Amino acid sequence: MINDLEVILSEGESYTVEFKESADKSLPSEVCAFANASGGRIFIGVHDNGRVAGADVSNIARSRIQDTVNKIEPQLKVNLEVHDNIIVLTVPEGKNKPYSCPDGFYLRSGPNSQKLERDSIIEFFQSEGRIRYDEIIRENLPVSERFNEAAYKRYVKFSKISEVLDKAAILENLNCTKMVGDRLCFTNAGALFFRANDEDTVFRHAGIVCALYKGTDKAYILDAKELNGDIISNIDDALIFLKKHLRVSYKIETLQRENILELPEDALREAVVNAVCHRDYFEKGARVMVEVFDDRVDIVSPGGVCKGITNDNFGSISIARNSVIASMLYRAGYIEQMGTGIMRMRNAAKKANVAEPQFELSAFFKVTFMRTERDSSIGRQSAANRPQSVVASDRKQAVITYLEEHGQGRAIDFIDIVGLSDGRTRALLRDMVSDGTIEKVGKNRYTHYVLKR
Repeated sequence: MINDLEVILSEGESYTVEFKESADKSLPSEVCAFANASGGRIFIGVHDNGRVAGADVSNIARSRIQDTVNKIEPQLKVNLEVHDNIIVLTVPEGKNKPYSCPDGFYLRSGPNSQKLERDSIIEFFQSEGRIRYDEIIRENLPVSERFNEAAYKRYVKFSKISEVLDKAAILENLNCTKMVGDRLCFTNAGALFFRANDEDTVFRHAGIVCALYKGTDKAYILDAKELNGDIISNIDDALIFLKKHLRVSYKIETLQRENILELPEDALREAVVNAVCHRDYFEKGARVMVEVFDDRVDIVSPGGVCKGITNDNFGSISIARNSVIASMLYRAGYIEQMGTGIMRMRNAAKKANVAEPQFELSAFFKVTFMRTERDSSIGRQSAANRPQSVVASDRKQAVITYLEEHGQGRAIDFIDIVGLSDGRTRALLRDMVSDGTIEKVGKNRYTHYVLKR
């Protein structure tokens, strides 16, 4: 513990680490939550931000803490250590789950502790078992093979983890690796975040399939993409796919332009992150699906919701099926606050004045966003109704900005944003190809445009 204390304090709270300024009345619930999950350590005398405040480390204080721990049922042996002016409680994963404290039943969910009713937690453990997919150690996947250095550096940057710290210590404290003999091996969570999986089938089921359909059923596929990279890349690429195939309008205020995606990006992002974070990874016969139809967008996650979540309490409580993955996404800023995803989707839809997302709770968890009709009143003025100087100066810039944001686009994608007919839009694109601003790629229905490099 002494050797890795600096690393832990710098990385902050996580699925297995909790900071407390003092041994207050919430301590039993924190111990209980760790015992019902995978165990962890509680650092008493440390602020939430990792700053050491110091705690009372006297024999009386330690005895009082031990009396508090003894209130947990069934009895649990917790190790208490003192390091300078910090008390460290090491809580093992309980062997007789579920555990309770005077305030009820608690379960660790990412970097937070969630209170549950007894029936819900019993049902949860009966259904999910004591094996969690993201914590399984993969002895056949040593870190020395196929380590994705770029994904690791990106994650460290997003999570604001100091790169001066030892990489092996960081990975192990993130619950992404474990020593097996003399080899450092991935856990499933570690492999999903930091292993190059795009060229093999080990984790093919953990990817995302994106599809664009013609009409309102799956009879005719216009575009499809399989995403088999690391978790962060898959989420980002799924959002790029959605933004590519959803309509973008814009408002012109004098010479300023505001892009408006027909469905709120915040809500789409929450739905994709939720699907990746909480899917059942033991189910290898299905993948997360991101599907765009003429009238809607469906984001489907295998495995449905966790046991203990019902139609009545859906959206008000959160149980993380994959707590390590949830904690990792939280650290990287992909989850803003644990357990608020459903509320954030609803709020984003309300703010954007679009239909509230629909949720289907079954063997698959599905979020449906109904697409908006084309609305000429929001940023889709005809050329005749716009100031001519704005129209003339802004059309090429509108195309350039769209390509900067989406990477590529088809002629049909630019019709609305330039305010021209199909034929005149294609003429504009030909002019931009001729003057070297953009490039035309592909032929026939696969034709698209990219910025000239």
